[in-house]
Amino acid sequence: MRDRLSVVISAFNEESNIVPLHRRLKEAVSSLPLASVEYLFVDDGSTDGTLERCRQVQRDDPNVKIVRLLRNFGHEAAMTAGMEHASGDGVVFMDADFQHPPELVGEMVRRWREGNDIILTRRTANADASALYRFSARLFHRILRVLSDTNIPADTPDFRLLDRKYVDILKRFNERDSLFRGLLAWGVDMDRMPVMEFAAPGRRSGESKYNSLTSLKLGVNSIIQFSVKPLYLSLILAGLTALFAAGLGANVFIERYVLENPTPGYATIVLTTLIMGSINLVVLAIIGAYVAKIHLETKKRPIYLAEFIPPAAGPADIPETPVPPEAPGNREGPPCPG
Repeated sequence: MRDRLSVVISAFNEESNIVPLHRRLKEAVSSLPLASVEYLFVDDGSTDGTLERCRQVQRDDPNVKIVRLLRNFGHEAAMTAGMEHASGDGVVFMDADFQHPPELVGEMVRRWREGNDIILTRRTANADASALYRFSARLFHRILRVLSDTNIPADTPDFRLLDRKYVDILKRFNERDSLFRGLLAWGVDMDRMPVMEFAAPGRRSGESKYNSLTSLKLGVNSIIQFSVKPLYLSLILAGLTALFAAGLGANVFIERYVLENPTPGYATIVLTTLIMGSINLVVLAIIGAYVAKIHLETKKRPIYLAEFIPPAAGPADIPETPVPPEAPGNREGPPCPG
């Protein structure tokens, strides 16, 4: 049966958005023939009043659950925490900044109940995005398509609905530093999934949590996690360097022994040193990025530490001892649908 829905809402310093978002979500699904709807707010270590606002809506609505991360573990960890605690037959993932329109949830659920297991969204416009950001995003996705072995569609945010069987599959992955949308694209042909287009409105309040540095980090992680092509790029650079060295050596030999007009050495030595040094640094940086990823994965630390606040909890009833989540890779899940 597809009559139990979970809505996972990631929130970091979104205190002014929690109450109106909850209200609009309830309006969006109120007319749907669902047996139950749970709203799972994931507070990603907010430093403002986000947690208090979540408790406020929880007191008014017993269908609200709260997962409080003990610090800011990041957007990917917040979605993973919500997924681990969601109990619905279908799970909607969205952010609390109102750039994922809550009114689309109703149509997503209708398509899900018609038999679609995955409903994606595509952002056609972003009112808060600058021209530089849009250009950088397009450039990044082109580079990602060339370097990555996984087809991650452009402009498809984490705002999506997944059927329970795909949620259980994702919970079986045992990666500590993961890209949520990339894991799904790794195992599913995303081009065959239904897509709902939307224009992202301007933020209702607050500030974007992504800057140039975090976006660059996300881009590098996306490439490293789903491709080893940069390592082969290192091999290509090494080959080109060898060809350059051979050509330079031949030029020096001809200048010295055939034309008897030796090239002054200082400029040649400095130029060669700079070129070789730069290529070596690029190769070492690529290798170092993969070594760093291996270092993080082999530690096998929990993805997050969190406290689960059930509907019956009051302000003073927060569990005292945080319990690390069970590693997703240790869970027994259903076989991958064929």
